[in-house]
Amino acid sequence: MIDESSESQGFESNTVGVFRTAATVKGGRRFSFGALVVVGDRRGRVGYGYAKGKEVPPAIEKAEKDARRSLTKVELIKGTIPHTVLGRYGASEVRMLPASPGTGVVAGGTVRAVLELAGVRDCLTKCYGSTNKKNLVKATMEGLKQLRSKKKIEELRGVSIETTHVEEFTANAPEVEYVRKEPKQTEQSGGGRGGRRGGGEGGGRGRSRRGRSSDTGSTDGGAQGGQTEQPAG
Repeated sequence: MIDESSESQGFESNTVGVFRTAATVKGGRRFSFGALVVVGDRRGRVGYGYAKGKEVPPAIEKAEKDARRSLTKVELIKGTIPHTVLGRYGASEVRMLPASPGTGVVAGGTVRAVLELAGVRDCLTKCYGSTNKKNLVKATMEGLKQLRSKKKIEELRGVSIETTHVEEFTANAPEVEYVRKEPKQTEQSGGGRGGRRGGGEGGGRGRSRRGRSSDTGSTDGGAQGGQTEQPAG
């Protein structure tokens, strides 16, 4: 786990789901909301949190804080996972397979949220059993926790492992460093909007008024005069 106070910058959050529950009381039904949020830095650290509240924004905020307290380090190799893994939780199973560069994350919305915030850019997945969002997030996290790098396995077993197929198709893949893009701030001056609005609306009204006055004074008057007055001869 990673402490929230020490690592509080550079994280992104994704609200996977908001769940509403109702309790029947004497005066009617009392509603409450639960939020499931995934937090990660896209560099190998990811966590999830679930919290409840009387309103949606407080529930999401509490869930995000809970997710920051449960961050987990994930072993990755150039944007993909080092080996095939199967994560289980409850009635849900998520199988994750490494993929070559350029494949992308082939997954549903729930599993994709966890993998992308963890920093996975190429991966194949398949879900079995229940598709409950809470179970899928937990199953995906359990699978990511099982990942081990080649160096770690060699140290644990005391053996030398040959080059794996994952290392072969990622050998020429460049190391891509994720850079978070700050949202662009578009400034609109009040004078410009007011000028366009005033010019457009005022000009249109002025033209319409002038048009009505000229039409009324000349065309309409001539037409009406032509209809009412007829030459005596």
